[in-house]
Amino acid sequence: MRFDDTNPEKEEQEYVDSIIQAVQWLGFDWREHIFFASDYFDFMYEAAQYLIKTDHAYVDEQSAEQMRANRGTLTEPGAASPWRERPAEESLQRFREMREGRHEEGSMVLRAKIDMASPNINMRDPAIYRIRKATHHRTQDKWCVYPMYTYAHPIEDALERITHSICTLEFEDQRPFYDWLLLRLAEGGLLDKPLPQQIEFARLHLSHVVLSKRKLIQLVDEKHVDGWDDPRMPTIVGGRRRGYTAEGFRLFAERIGVSKANSWIDFSVLEDCMRENMNELAQRRIAVLDPVKLIIDNYPAGEQEDCLAPNHPQKPELGKRVMPLTRELWIERDDFMETPTKGYFRLFPGNQVRLRYGYVVKCTGCDKDAQGNIIAVHCEYLPQTKSGTAGADGVKVKGNIHWVSVSHAYAAEVRLYDRLFKSPHPGTGDSDFLLDLNPNSKKVITAQLERALKDAKPQERFQFERHGYFVADLVDSKPGAPKFNRAVTLRDSWAAGR
Repeated sequence: MRFDDTNPEKEEQEYVDSIIQAVQWLGFDWREHIFFASDYFDFMYEAAQYLIKTDHAYVDEQSAEQMRANRGTLTEPGAASPWRERPAEESLQRFREMREGRHEEGSMVLRAKIDMASPNINMRDPAIYRIRKATHHRTQDKWCVYPMYTYAHPIEDALERITHSICTLEFEDQRPFYDWLLLRLAEGGLLDKPLPQQIEFARLHLSHVVLSKRKLIQLVDEKHVDGWDDPRMPTIVGGRRRGYTAEGFRLFAERIGVSKANSWIDFSVLEDCMRENMNELAQRRIAVLDPVKLIIDNYPAGEQEDCLAPNHPQKPELGKRVMPLTRELWIERDDFMETPTKGYFRLFPGNQVRLRYGYVVKCTGCDKDAQGNIIAVHCEYLPQTKSGTAGADGVKVKGNIHWVSVSHAYAAEVRLYDRLFKSPHPGTGDSDFLLDLNPNSKKVITAQLERALKDAKPQERFQFERHGYFVADLVDSKPGAPKFNRAVTLRDSWAAGR
């Protein structure tokens, strides 16, 4: 585990702690092997002085604009700095003055002296040290010059005896400088051979999200999401809060593998990995997300009986739980249609369905309010058809609906999360990626849940039967009053497009 904390203005202990916690949650333990670039600042400074003394580096006092203008283009060579041939002793003196804080930020930098005509622009005397008068979260105010990441990275690898340094493809053009620097320092006896080798692979390109740090910061700062741990964010803390599992992430990484070619991974691959893992570990519970009342007219008022539901159909060792059945139940609103469409097998006048783990019931009608909205559905139950009894198979039905008792259910906040962007590739071309935000990526509802869910602990996961996998929210849940986040639906609802 290593932190490249070379920029004091962008490094904070909060970020370090967050990354450590996230990687530990994913299931990895580096024990005593935790490193920081700042561990090697003294060595890097001495190495820079060696490069100056051997005429492989010089202090350049051009402005940033002048350096940019003299860098050249992909088809034209760069122009040498007027400071490029200054004596090594002079550059060394200037560099030490930079270290002592005697010069202002931006007034000068230390550059490697390589080849201003190189076809690889990264080899045209890249900057390796700059002045930054900022407090570092680990070294405090000891330094006011800091190494560039491209200079620090190969040195860290060599000192830690890394054999193969795995990077993403955008670092491929940096590999010649990586090798050049290590060879120069090895020639001076500062580093031991064999030297590390840099190898590049394609980075992860995941559909329906943005992974650019700049764009993620914009989403947070402009409050398009509710912070870095928003369950819609493609961050470890966001995924954890959503209910994703560490095992699911590891399965995803194993399944997609690595490639030298850039390609897009569809978000459904990540969702499938989470479904596969949570199907194994999540106990089953009943939740009615869009409730309407079902009244069993021929069931005795004030009475109740126990129905038994398995905690996990593939794990009988987890046992069963009691589902109290009463005269009035909550069912899903879309489990009733007054005028059914073709192929609809749930409740409509005259049709029979099974109450899951309970009886077969026959729909007799519904009640409506003054505006014509359905406020209650009526049915009659068939007493000899209770699940688990000899008469359960006496009546064949095509529909099977879930329910909770009105007198035993409790209302809870449920957040239905979906993909943050409606487009697979947000901001394609020159378009504003914010225009691709999915307006339905978060829907907050009040659902009716079976009472067994009231004691759910933060981060405890369940399959809400027929709906998907849900987790008790890590932040907002209170004892006896959990709030639930939908991690993933039972099946891919995006397969046919939106």
